[in-house]
Amino acid sequence: MADRYLRWTNTGPGRFLSRRLGLPQPTPLHRWSAERPVLEGGPLLHLTAAHSACGTEELATALGGSGLEVRREADPKTRCAAVVLDATGVRAVAELRGVYEGLHPVMRSLATCARIIVLGAVPDPQDHHQAAAQQALEGFVRSLGKEAGGGRTAQLVRLAPGATARSAESTLRFLLSPKSAYVSGQVIEIRDAEPVEGPDWTRPLAGRTALVTGSARGIGESVAATLARDGAKVVCLDVPQAEDDLARVAERLRGEALPLDITADDAAERIAEALGGEPLDVLVHNAGITRDRKLANMGADRWDSVLEVNLDSVLRTTDRLLKAGALREGTGRVVATASIAGIAGNVGQTNYAASKAGIVGLVRALAPRAAEEYGVTVNAVAPGFIETKMTAAVPLFIREAGRRMNSHSQGGLPIDVAETTAWFASPFSGGVNGQVVRVCGQSLLGA
Repeated sequence: MADRYLRWTNTGPGRFLSRRLGLPQPTPLHRWSAERPVLEGGPLLHLTAAHSACGTEELATALGGSGLEVRREADPKTRCAAVVLDATGVRAVAELRGVYEGLHPVMRSLATCARIIVLGAVPDPQDHHQAAAQQALEGFVRSLGKEAGGGRTAQLVRLAPGATARSAESTLRFLLSPKSAYVSGQVIEIRDAEPVEGPDWTRPLAGRTALVTGSARGIGESVAATLARDGAKVVCLDVPQAEDDLARVAERLRGEALPLDITADDAAERIAEALGGEPLDVLVHNAGITRDRKLANMGADRWDSVLEVNLDSVLRTTDRLLKAGALREGTGRVVATASIAGIAGNVGQTNYAASKAGIVGLVRALAPRAAEEYGVTVNAVAPGFIETKMTAAVPLFIREAGRRMNSHSQGGLPIDVAETTAWFASPFSGGVNGQVVRVCGQSLLGA
């Protein structure tokens, strides 16, 4: 359903009235398209607070992949499409002044839909002064994202010990592009990873195979289409009842349709059989259901079905595919779908929130072991209010609250979840592991 309020507030009368009445004034977001693939509005400003602990020249090279002109000094007469502040060397409270001095002068010169990235270090448990200063960056960035306005976003990217700017290049490219339009206020940790040679940045999944569950419609369909755009051969999986829609999607994407109930006990074996012995490069767990009721009114069948589809089938299928060696060693990717409901909770969704919080637990626990034993990364997207047929059926006032209660004052689109999934899925994203990234426009609910 179209967001009529968004359209109205971007007309002359709408802007005037919403400003006079103090109503939200959402900015149309610049999302990626072949015609507008790069942020607009000026150069990328590369600043340093205190000193760099990741190598200034190496970071400059990584930033060059954004497609933006990189400058080291601000020009008060020039607007900026993005600013990256390197705070990896900040180890004391006094050095946080460099963060203020770097960003304060440029905030008024940021273009609409600009990007702000603070590059930090993982807090050191052996140095509480460094840990305090680096943790301070999280509160700073989350607050900055909420006050920046105008479709702008703010993120904190932390480099783990041993990680380099090159390890973070995939993440920096994503966050500095229109593909991250609905991702803001996030803290993303980058670990050390071996450089990947061969793939093309424009089609990183060429020659690779991806399987997307729940791909007959909605977010799953968008994820499948985006992975296909990036070069993947996509296996589209959904329940047999959706076989007609599934076949249509698979045909359009030149992929394969696999009608299968993911909760079937032999689902993993049937997936492996459908792959014909070839390893799977990307496994996207998108299938999910809701069976909402307050706990006092919830029957056991509603509880069981949601936990089975949304969580237990994900655990079971992932375990079996990993054990069978069905995910490509070294560059295999597992991407699961959590939800902001699993982080902040939601009335009438104790079953759904439990299942999605369980996905967060799965990712945090499995990621380091999967990387060590199988060379596979495990991450999750956590969508907020996304404009789908399901949310279109939500009562008007609840729907409007969902749209406005985030820093962008609007709902996200399925493509926003899909672009984040594609970033996780990229062979260049080996340094991204164990992360749960909210795609919610920086919702005002939850951390």
